[in-house]
Amino acid sequence: MTEPMSNVPLASEFPTASQEQWRKLVEGVLRGVPFERKLVAKTYDGVRIDPLYARDPQAEPVLGRTPGLPWQVIQRLDHPDPTLANRQALQDLEGGATGLALVFAGSAGALGFGLEASTSALRRVLDGVHLDAGVWLEIDGGIPAAMALADVLHAGAIAPSACRVRFGLDPLGEIPRGATGGTRSEAELIQCIEKLAGQGFAGPFVVADARTIHAAGGSEAQELAYALASAVFYLRELEKAGRSLDQARRMIYFRLAADADQFLTIAKFRALRKLFARVEQACGLQAEPIFVSAETAWRTMTQRDPWVNILRTTMAAFAAGLGGADSVTVLPFTTALGLPDAFARRLARNTQLILLEEANLARVADPAAGSGGLEALTEQLCTAAWSLFQEIEAAGGAYAALQSNLIQRKVAATRVERQSAVARGRDPLTGTSAFPDIHELPVTVLEPAPTARPAVTAQGIEPLPSIRLAEPFEALRDASDCVLAATGARPKVFLANLGTPSDFTARTTFTKNFFEAGGIEAITNDGFASLADIVAAFKASGARLVCLCSSNDVYAKEAAAAAKQLAKPGTHIYLAGRPGELEEALKTAGVQSFIYAGCDMLAVLQAAHEFLEIHQFAAT
Repeated sequence: MTEPMSNVPLASEFPTASQEQWRKLVEGVLRGVPFERKLVAKTYDGVRIDPLYARDPQAEPVLGRTPGLPWQVIQRLDHPDPTLANRQALQDLEGGATGLALVFAGSAGALGFGLEASTSALRRVLDGVHLDAGVWLEIDGGIPAAMALADVLHAGAIAPSACRVRFGLDPLGEIPRGATGGTRSEAELIQCIEKLAGQGFAGPFVVADARTIHAAGGSEAQELAYALASAVFYLRELEKAGRSLDQARRMIYFRLAADADQFLTIAKFRALRKLFARVEQACGLQAEPIFVSAETAWRTMTQRDPWVNILRTTMAAFAAGLGGADSVTVLPFTTALGLPDAFARRLARNTQLILLEEANLARVADPAAGSGGLEALTEQLCTAAWSLFQEIEAAGGAYAALQSNLIQRKVAATRVERQSAVARGRDPLTGTSAFPDIHELPVTVLEPAPTARPAVTAQGIEPLPSIRLAEPFEALRDASDCVLAATGARPKVFLANLGTPSDFTARTTFTKNFFEAGGIEAITNDGFASLADIVAAFKASGARLVCLCSSNDVYAKEAAAAAKQLAKPGTHIYLAGRPGELEEALKTAGVQSFIYAGCDMLAVLQAAHEFLEIHQFAAT
């Protein structure tokens, strides 16, 4: 009788392959193209990402969340009406949330809405919430919000020791948002902490919140360095107030943004724990697990095709959980459009519940440990972040670095680079800059998002703006909506398809997605029998924009002649693809712009809007 297949060690039947063998095969496929240029990527921090890694057998798990313990499922609460906020809080807790993030108006996490920082309002918000029954509260606000919560608990005769509250005090974080900060706020911070601790609250009281860096377009290393510098700033302030460093570190927790880049997000959360362990070591302390809170990233949220936000936030929550986050807050998928309704909030809750209860992601402690790629990313992020942290410390610490705009300048440089990558399609936004749905149906929100206020410069301190990467494309789509409302039709581009479908389909698809990302509807077709038919169809379309679409071979034979026939006053002619040696002839024939993967897509679309004078519809 033959041995069952399940017991046959299949791997032993094959010789062990080496990385050198793999590299030789890859170079044969690349056919002279440099390996580094084609297969090695770099992050905005210059962190190297290779295509293949060997397992790291020496790696040890990062000291973090207790093995097998699920992270806290935190739900945002920012409805300005206390009664409706209370209804949301009760629904969230009944629906599986284990904690609430109380987001107050004007706080770092407020996205146009927020709770009122008063005792009376907060009492109504928390009515019926059993705060002494294991519900976690995380405050996203300032000292008035913290004291208002303490007053509510005191009035309700709830013992502070029975409550689980992270007070989230962060006066340092107010500086890049336009507040002055300084000695007065630091003194108030210490006074508030002493009062809360004296009442019996266990804390933590202070948060090193790096979401501001992420929302401003910063890199992973910049976010980590700022979080580390903020924590050290608070350690010093608490030590000056008479607390031992051992006591002080337990009064501080961390908050990071999690985005859809799963590997960098996992590595970032792991790196934070390693970095602060080094700070503890420098302070003469034995490293202890720190509490790390995660919120899915604001800058990656989109207003267009918002359903894709569900995929982004799912990946972000997945990565934060595997990276060891102790609590996770998922932004509802309609957050960029306004105040989310019950359906959007339920999806945000259930995203985490499925990851925890069905995928069982919290069962393994630091599942990334030993992964060659993730270990390498973690170590490189630690190196880059520590170097920037040292630069901040050399400048006098986090407060001084913010006052001198050191941090703001570095983040601004990364933001410009990141926005350029989005504009050129190197960092695509699905549903917005890539694969747009120009006929998408609207979604429901309780209240539309208010107009964003510009960041305010205070005493020469440059503010850190809160951006969404999709905003420039959304502005073009909004302008297109204005044209549709005013005229009954969108601005359009006629696709002049040359040759057979096998010649033009690839570039027709590219061109349709390209222009519709800017709200310009593509008038497509299955090709034409003659050039005269193309010219007649273009004239009948009423479009002023036309784009030639086909293969390079067909362009060499037919593009110049087609451009000459299509050219007329008030018309702009594009060609899909790089022109190469044909550029001069095509331009002479009438082609004015070339679109291709990697071109400045946003600039081309903005120029098209200007050519069509779409701004006049937006003005009305």
